[in-house]
Order: sequence, then C-alpha cells, then structure tokens
Amino acid sequence: MKIYKLISVLIMNACLSLTAFPQQPAGGVRPAPPEGKGVVVLRAARLIDGTGAPAINNAVVVVNDNKITAVGPAGSVTVPTNARVIDLGDVTLLPGFIDAHTHLVGRVLGDPEGDMAAVRDYESFAAILSVANARETLMAGFTSVRNVGAAGRFDDIALRKAINEGWVPGPRMETAGHAIGITGGHCDANGFRPGLLQQSVMDGVADGPEQIRAAVRAQIKYGADVIKTCATGGVLSEGDAVGATQYSFEELKALVDEANKLDRKVAAHAHGAEGIKLAVRAGVASIEHGSFLDEDAVALMKAHGTFLVPTLSAGEAVERAAKNGVLKGLRAEKALAAGAAMRHAIKLAVANKIQIALGTDAGVIQHGTNAHEFVLMVEWGGMSNMDAINAGTLNGAKLLGWDNHLGSLSAGKWADIVAVSGDPLKDIHNMQQVTFVMKNGVVYKQAH
Repeated sequence: MKIYKLISVLIMNACLSLTAFPQQPAGGVRPAPPEGKGVVVLRAARLIDGTGAPAINNAVVVVNDNKITAVGPAGSVTVPTNARVIDLGDVTLLPGFIDAHTHLVGRVLGDPEGDMAAVRDYESFAAILSVANARETLMAGFTSVRNVGAAGRFDDIALRKAINEGWVPGPRMETAGHAIGITGGHCDANGFRPGLLQQSVMDGVADGPEQIRAAVRAQIKYGADVIKTCATGGVLSEGDAVGATQYSFEELKALVDEANKLDRKVAAHAHGAEGIKLAVRAGVASIEHGSFLDEDAVALMKAHGTFLVPTLSAGEAVERAAKNGVLKGLRAEKALAAGAAMRHAIKLAVANKIQIALGTDAGVIQHGTNAHEFVLMVEWGGMSNMDAINAGTLNGAKLLGWDNHLGSLSAGKWADIVAVSGDPLKDIHNMQQVTFVMKNGVVYKQAH
C-alpha cells in the first residue's frame, strides 16, 4: 500500500472511531486506560455464552463498569434503574473473539513491498502499520489476541503498551517478542547476502541449549508473555523444507523448561509430523499449523493435552498466493503442499477430539478478516458451528491462561462482548457480520 493511501486510511479510520473510542486529552496528555464506567444493559434476540451451552433467546446482559454482573433471558435478569439500555435487535451476543495466532506488526502477505521490507522500510514503519492492524482486528470482534512473533525491536510489546494505556484502540494482547529458532531456519531472516541481516540471540536466533535459554530470557526481559519457537521449517521462509525438523528434542526441552521456569507457555510453529512430536514431548502448550499431523502425533497431543491452533485461513491464503503467482518457486511448492495437507489434518484433529483454539496467522491474511477462520473450521474440519465458536472463545481463553476473566459470558468476567447479525448456529458465516464490539466495558463499535 502506498504511503499516501495508508495515511488516508488511517485518517478515515480515526474519524469513524471518534464516537466509540474514548476521546484522548489534548496536548499529548496521557489518556486513562480504556475501561467502562457506569451500568449498561445489552438486549438481543439471542446469546451464545461460549461454554457450549444452548443459546438463550431474548437475552439480557448487565455490565457494571468493566465487568459482567448478570446474564440470562429477559424476565430472569433485574435491569438496574440507572442503566443505559442498548437494544441490539436481531443479533446474537457472544464473548469477545480470541485469535491465538496473529502477527499484527508489519506488512501483509501480497504487499508488493513485503519481500524487501526488512531492508527497505524505516525501522518504525512496521510499528506504525500495527496501529491500523490492531484497530481492524478489534472492529472484527477480536477483543483478544496472542501475537506470536514480530519484526523490529519489540514493536509488538510497544503496541501492547499503547493499547493498554489507551493511546490507540486494539485487542488486549498476549505477545511473544521475537520467535526463537535455529540459524537459517524459519524464525531467521534468509535469502539476503551475508552480513546484511545478521540476527542474534536477542532477535531469537539461537543454536544449542545455552543460547536458547539466553534467547528465552531476553524475550522475557523485554516483556514477552509467551514464548514462540519454530520446531519445523515454514512455508514463507527461504531455503527450508516445510515439514523438516529444526530444533532437536534436547534443544526444545531446554526452551520449554526455561520458559516454564519463568512462568511462560510455549507455542510451537510445526508443520511436519516429526517436529510436532518432538515439540509435544518437550512440553509445548500448543502446536501452530500442524499441517502434516498423523495418527501418532494426534495421539501424543491428546495424551499431553496439547492444543492445536490450525490457522486454516493462512493455509487457504498461501495456497491462493501460489496459484496466482504471488508466491513462486520453493515457497509456492510448500504453500500448495501445506494447504492441501491442512484439510486432512483438521479433520483428523476434530475426529480425535484434540483441543482446538482458533488462530488465523493474521498478517498472512488481511487483518480484520479473522472471523473467516470460523467458517473454515466448519467447512474444512467438519466442526459443528457451536464447537467452532467455542474454539474462538473459551478454548482460546484457556490456551492463553485468561479463562478466569475471558472466554464466556458469565457473571464476574470482564465485559468483552460481541454481537453478530442473525444466528451463527444456523449459518456460521454470520460470525463475519460483527455489528457491536465492547471490550473491557467500552463500546468500540455499534451499528445503530
């Protein structure tokens, strides 16, 4: 996207959000963290609470400041006399959606400047783009994300700080800093002449247990909530096979042990079955992608309670990019192989009742289109509409360790609430028609 077009989009987005996002003080004064104030009552034709329980018709949710205080059918919930009542009509209320695999910082796959961004963009450019990306994500109903790797020097953590302090609108973020992987692997920057992009332990490029421990410590030192590693090759990296293992078991175990010791979970990028098995045995919390899952890997994941974050949207996107020429050569070959394999892998995971959390790999797909993942989980994986909804709500909260506060519409939880048109239990495509977004008791989007 040309810079003048980007500026016009940012200005338009800022104008659209003025009525929803709290006004910032003049003169650069630090705003207050965005948190709802007062009592708000939401009415809707139906409600799905995120737990798998049957939908509630003629639903009411009471919010006091930033917390839900009551949920139920009209007539069973007392509406406080001082409440502001918002009647949303023929919509379905849901918990705020959770995307467990995003890359909010930087350009999107297919951007004509993307392949050279690492050496041509100004250092702060990716962080500036992340502000628009975060807003698009929130307006699509995703009030929480897990950001699993970012370019720059901890631009994702800077974005998290800006959102939390109220400078810019965006989802609450659990973020990883730099992903950690081998020299020349998927987490490294390859395809450039020697000396041009020399990554260090600080940047997440680490070999052997001691360097890996140091890389984990460095990410946590600068604010990482979760550790991301690359257990296998990837689709978009140069020069590595998509399913080939990268770290050894001993290296992965050192990474997981160090992360767990410092109270962090590990998310493992893993396409190939052998890399998946190594990562699961090492104790990772989640397998990202899992394209070439086999029966043995599924059994191991089930035994260890490992989540799958399938990123079907990314598989569809890279497959399309290979077919239309955006990806070429080895990257196109890998994209076609992974995209085809994902269709089998998700069916295998669903059939074996693996824990699944929604994740899109946003950044490979356009930010703000995240809810398409609900559709693919149903159409590719054979999940029920309700199970797909649970994957993007309570299951995501469990994976992120936030289920005490988020993931379901329950009294005492934070007021992250989304409305979609119609009934998504009848048509899962309705998950893409978000008409209302509340995060932490603050209304960011309202259709009328």
